[in-house]
Amino acid sequence: MSFIKDYIARETLNRRNFLFASAAGLGGVAAGGLFGPGMARAALTDPTIAWGYRNRTNPYWNEIVSGGESFVQSLGLPRDALTHLINEGSSEKSLSDVKALLAKTGGNLALAIDANDAPNCRPVVEAVAEAGAYVATIWNKTDDLHPWDFGDNYVSHMSWSDVKPAEDTARILLDAMGGKGGVVHLGGIASNSPAIQRRQGLENALKDYPDVELLAAEPADWDTQKANQVMSAFLTRFGDEITGVHCANDTIAYGVLEALRAEGIEDMPIVSYDGNPQAVQLVAEKKILATVFTNPYWGGGISAALAYYAATGAFKPSEEPNEHREFYGPTILVTPEDALEFKATYLDSAPDYDWTDYWGPSNGPIRY
Repeated sequence: MSFIKDYIARETLNRRNFLFASAAGLGGVAAGGLFGPGMARAALTDPTIAWGYRNRTNPYWNEIVSGGESFVQSLGLPRDALTHLINEGSSEKSLSDVKALLAKTGGNLALAIDANDAPNCRPVVEAVAEAGAYVATIWNKTDDLHPWDFGDNYVSHMSWSDVKPAEDTARILLDAMGGKGGVVHLGGIASNSPAIQRRQGLENALKDYPDVELLAAEPADWDTQKANQVMSAFLTRFGDEITGVHCANDTIAYGVLEALRAEGIEDMPIVSYDGNPQAVQLVAEKKILATVFTNPYWGGGISAALAYYAATGAFKPSEEPNEHREFYGPTILVTPEDALEFKATYLDSAPDYDWTDYWGPSNGPIRY
């Protein structure tokens, strides 16, 4: 598991900042600011295409951005034509970077973004709509925020229905524990929608396992190094009472595995989420019992495609049904029995997607 150590080491280094938008633009006023929400201007010409996300050192976000790069290449553009807005987990930076890029481009922008947490999505969308630009969001938004309330400018929102898949992995974990003992949960950023849903999945499963105690649940902020610290503290606090670990994503699981290894523990039942290549290999080796693949490569590419094709007038979002404005992305449960087949199909080489098939692999409308 040397790659886990390498991963932790890399996360302690200063991360590269791929932000191409100039902060000097913050003081300017976007030319598109004359257009209010719901008042989209004529189709844009050669809009800047951007992706806003946490950071690329995380394998999940690397896959998201790789999908975005594949989309821009499908337009005959080089990979570096995609502008990167890296927020490093800061909602304030996410919003300020979007505003800076809107000012720099005069609103001639097609943006795909995870706004970092649910409350931050509204001000991001409002800024984009006011500038006459176009945005497709993923993962985090509040339940009262809807694309159809912003005409064409807020193109779409994609999330994943995480409660049931997280419950499925939890049941695999609890069965491996023999239906008894103590489990700990390491979550994502507390205000993130997927973090909330994945913990809910565990709690749903626990209702059917009265002899399993949830010893503790703490956020690890989707971060390997923090997960390592949280798990080390759990081991100090609970010791042998811990007989299973429920991780909110794969990068958290890497930190957990390293903390366990430091204590000489090699056979602790663990489950995770995201289906990153390293995690799938660990599932094949039965060092992780299960993970859930959300096809981030497709999610990253199709979100950029939706924003771009709406911006350039290839389709009109306001003429689409609501299930095309808010929809679930696909999920696949990966277990040791099918991990190698899954890896060969989805990870060893990226599938060749048609980026104009906007809703092909999607999984139905978002339900509240």
